Amino acid sequence: MSDYPASNSSSSTFSIIAIVLGGLALLFLPIFLGPAAIVLAVIAKSKQEKLAPVALAVSILGTVIGVILGVIVGIAAFA
Repeated sequence: MSDYPASNSSSSTFSIIAIVLGGLALLFLPIFLGPAAIVLAVIAKSKQEKLAPVALAVSILGTVIGVILGVIVGIAAFA
């Protein structure tokens, strides 16, 4: 037997990582970080984590807004 009690609390690891990646996708590499955040948020939703809906929203919005900002900056830089 183990000296540690069994943990019944559900962790939100996938959700937290998805939220962080979604926030980073807003400013840095939304093409790569955004889909990774979305995949992690979907995994979190399948595991029924509490923060999964927030993670999914942040990851999708971070990806979309990041791509839009990237296009705007790209057009301004090369125009």
